[in-house]
Amino acid sequence: LIRLRLLPSARCLFDEPIQVKVSGLRSRQVVALRARSTDERGVVFSSSATYRADGSGKIDLVSDPSLSGSYVGVEPMGLLWSMRPDTLHKKFQIKNSLNPHVVRFSVHEEEGEGRMLAEATNERILIGDGVIRRPVKEGNIRGVLFTPPGRGPFPAVLELYILGGALSEKRASLLASRGFVVLSVVAYGHDDMPRNIKELHLDYFEEAIQFLKKQDKVGSKGVGVLTISKTGDVALSIASYLPDVEATVWINGCCANTALPLYYKKSQILPALMFDLSKMIPTESGANMVKNVLHNPLAEENKATLVPIEQAKGRFLFAAAEDDLNWDTKAYMDEMVERLKHHGKENFESVSYPGAGHYLEPPYGPYCPSSFHWLACKAVLWGGGAQSHAAAEVHLWKKIQEFFRAHLSVDAAQTIAKL
Repeated sequence: LIRLRLLPSARCLFDEPIQVKVSGLRSRQVVALRARSTDERGVVFSSSATYRADGSGKIDLVSDPSLSGSYVGVEPMGLLWSMRPDTLHKKFQIKNSLNPHVVRFSVHEEEGEGRMLAEATNERILIGDGVIRRPVKEGNIRGVLFTPPGRGPFPAVLELYILGGALSEKRASLLASRGFVVLSVVAYGHDDMPRNIKELHLDYFEEAIQFLKKQDKVGSKGVGVLTISKTGDVALSIASYLPDVEATVWINGCCANTALPLYYKKSQILPALMFDLSKMIPTESGANMVKNVLHNPLAEENKATLVPIEQAKGRFLFAAAEDDLNWDTKAYMDEMVERLKHHGKENFESVSYPGAGHYLEPPYGPYCPSSFHWLACKAVLWGGGAQSHAAAEVHLWKKIQEFFRAHLSVDAAQTIAKL
């Protein structure tokens, strides 16, 4: 009997590795292992890799190499991160944390039609058992609050994924499953918020921080801020201008305020660093190269857009993908590190990932080489290679949690007072 097993269990959190094992094959039999999943929009993602069984007819992806296919070499989670969409330039989407990422693994004969020999389903959930998910519509705030099970106290994190449109809850719900109270917010285009905005107001994020600090199980004196891409510069401004921010994680953002002027208490505090979409370069893949579209933040005429991060009281974790094709993340990170050093600051750590692209997310999701860009209104290249990008995601996700645990000071007395 040929068996395909997923260990330790067929149901796990999205960010947890599994062990894929096959038994009951002929000695040294060559087979194809496949994975297939459908995202929220109905886009099908799939991968395939060729393996040779050992003398006793067994394959273990933890120790056995793929000989060919979507990836080669020993990659225990390769079937997951190497999945590709059946339509070009699609990013894997599961935005609602209540929807699991369901993956069907199967073993097939290598020759002929590839008859299926065994299959198993892996349900990768985005929200851990006992985590409470609550949509928030309070004052100006629109978002979702995630609270871990147990009495706490827990550290609090404000999560900004994108500025507008639909909320993506994946990072927030997974972080809550790891013991953080997380509020994920957007600035426009969600629920009853305006569809388009001409400027951004820091007051909105200040209101969100105060709301988050008041939650029952929150024990940290200040909050953490977690962010990627365009919201990276928003997070820098939150840390630089607002109180109560103890720790900020900036992933593949910019060192200057981009796209929209920033206001606080009805006054403009930072102008917008703009971009020139005529510098987009089409490629044979059908996706565009946009890396040089943004104006140079270090040019004399643009220096007013730089966020004054030397004012920040809290700590920073900067993470840059060295092959980010959205913009020159590594250069922006280097500028910030130099700026903080110049001001005698040691409140930061930085990490960079060779071979990683723009979208560094929680690990084990399908790698995205290109997809639609909300500003360019076209498909763009994000950079990186699947294998090195996947490894970067594993490393960074662990680092984010360690960083927040280390720098969000939790006070049990504060929580008891609230309860």
